[in-house]
Amino acid sequence: MSLQSSVLARLTRPTAQPGGDPDIPKRGSVLGRTLRRPEFGALVGALAVYAFFMITASSSGFVTFDGTASWLDTAAELGIVATPVALLLIAGEFDLSIGSTVGAASMIVAIGSGTFGLSQWVSIALALAFSLVVGFVNGFVVTKTKLPSFIVTLGSQLVVAGAALGFARALAGTTAVSIVAEPSTQAVFGSKVGQFQSTLLWWVAITLLAAWVLTRTRFGNWIYATGGSLDIAREAGVPVTRIKITLFMATSFGAALIGVMQTIAFNGGDVTRGRSFVFDAVIAAVIGGVLLQGGYGSMIGVFLGVATYGVVNIGIFYTGWNTDYAELFLGALLLVAVIANNYFRKLALTSR
Repeated sequence: MSLQSSVLARLTRPTAQPGGDPDIPKRGSVLGRTLRRPEFGALVGALAVYAFFMITASSSGFVTFDGTASWLDTAAELGIVATPVALLLIAGEFDLSIGSTVGAASMIVAIGSGTFGLSQWVSIALALAFSLVVGFVNGFVVTKTKLPSFIVTLGSQLVVAGAALGFARALAGTTAVSIVAEPSTQAVFGSKVGQFQSTLLWWVAITLLAAWVLTRTRFGNWIYATGGSLDIAREAGVPVTRIKITLFMATSFGAALIGVMQTIAFNGGDVTRGRSFVFDAVIAAVIGGVLLQGGYGSMIGVFLGVATYGVVNIGIFYTGWNTDYAELFLGALLLVAVIANNYFRKLALTSR
């Protein structure tokens, strides 16, 4: 039995008698195993949402190659941030500082290369290194003080945002700096494959890496165990401090990576970039089957949740409706996802 299984089994002893609820599919059946998968609800939701917009917006080009590229490109940017955010949520923590980290990383690249004439690769390295420092500080403070990560990262969000704004005005005299992307950085961070942005390849690669870590490594078992019960995880020998610090660093790194990509793609940095990622990443993760209280979720589900987010955002545009309704759809999806996720988790722990 894996560490994840042993820890969670101790946390959630089944209360059902042998045989369980007759209305719940048996654990060994194909249907039972399918219903208990964290990504099952995300798959149903993704298919339903896509079918809805396929019907209501097909005549305006939603299902065309260009329409598909539009929502995939939107999803890819969010997915690069949402994937590490989901891992952190599974471990039972939350990061509000990712929005300001995107903007700060964007300005580091723009000011470094546009104002001081550094190589863009050097500026990118500085931006990514900065993000790792922010993530380390977040994780260190959370683990040492035992304060809620919501409060700690809210504070770091304000610190990073304020510092980025102040240094941008002091060093460049403005909060938006233009650059001309170098061919090598453009190829890696801002290129296109047909109508698809290179961010799509980054998203897929990061998702595959995260899925491998979560399902095939001891570190992945530790993530689940840490989110399932911190005290029991410690008793089982899980290095929870190292797990949390590493995940906070990964989350900040993903945010900085998006900041770099946007700066190269748009030929300029802006300190206000990335603010929407703070809650959009969490929304996508929850729609994908991740529980806010931790200990439950999968990368397949997160991938589907991010795709659903992209479909809603672009699908509304293709319907010709007021784009404000995108928030209505996302809000409804979030509520349904939370209810469904809790139901499927209880189902997974019943009739063992």
